[in-house]
Amino acid sequence: MKTAHLADLEVSRIGLGAMTMAGTYTSEGALDDTESIRTIHRALDLGVTHIDTAEIYGPFHSEEVVGTAVRGRRDEVVIATKFGLVQHTGGEPVPGVTDSSPANVRAAVEGSLRRLGTDHIDLYYQHRVDPATPIEDTVGALAELVTEGKIRYIGLSEAGADTIRRAHAVHPLTALQTEYSLWTRDVEAEILPLLRELGIGFVPYSPLGHGLLTGQIRTVADFADDDWRKTNPRFTGENFARNLAIVDEVRAIGAENGATPAQTALAWLLSRGEDIAPIPGTRRVSRVEENTAADAIDLTPAQLHRLDNLEPAAGERHDEANMASIDH
Repeated sequence: MKTAHLADLEVSRIGLGAMTMAGTYTSEGALDDTESIRTIHRALDLGVTHIDTAEIYGPFHSEEVVGTAVRGRRDEVVIATKFGLVQHTGGEPVPGVTDSSPANVRAAVEGSLRRLGTDHIDLYYQHRVDPATPIEDTVGALAELVTEGKIRYIGLSEAGADTIRRAHAVHPLTALQTEYSLWTRDVEAEILPLLRELGIGFVPYSPLGHGLLTGQIRTVADFADDDWRKTNPRFTGENFARNLAIVDEVRAIGAENGATPAQTALAWLLSRGEDIAPIPGTRRVSRVEENTAADAIDLTPAQLHRLDNLEPAAGERHDEANMASIDH
């Protein structure tokens, strides 16, 4: 597989997101760690070198699965994980509490290292900007962890332009992780130009639109009761019907190349630059095989033009509460 460069960090240009391995989009009883581990092994065999997880996924379960899967193959993979949405400093961990204080950063990294079964994390992200902690204090603590060898590179997730500049002034950032896909292109106006100005790589999460761009979803009636997409604005009411039309156009373009909608959506992202490394998430071998095959797809200029000019998605990308947690 071809590679991408996140600043000085080289990764496969298609990675693997491990969020769903902790049960996101499904109920706890539907977890299958054996299949998740097979999926990670298959990804490594196909040339994927970039696996992304976070302590909040589960919480903790995704990191444990990744740690088990890479045992004996640690030198083949860049492990990225995230902190800041679990509070560790008051005794028992409290999931869902934003805390990027230096004390919490230090507590979080020790837990992640233990669960991942490694002595260092390759790329360590702040999961969401903490309004109660100056970003300079958080990045200062991360810089100390770089010096100590516990992490190699520093990243931010869903950070705004001002936060990125302030953080990068304390210690060079390697990557920003933010949602980006054919139906979520907000970053193109300000964030991507800023990253390129500063030499920071970009890791798009949800590059398949929370599954919609795979072309497999035609109704939300099949979603589990606890699937958060049931309340996501893009999956509800008239918005959902309008967004299915986007998928139909992606499917039509893919058919011209013998490609699936998912492969077409990923190929479009890969065309945006060699500093972009999407992390489509899956817990199934068949999906990782499908996604990684996008590496071999070359879209024509005419096809790229059609994709570039798709109708924007209808609806906000998150509900009101989740949008409020995103730094602007």
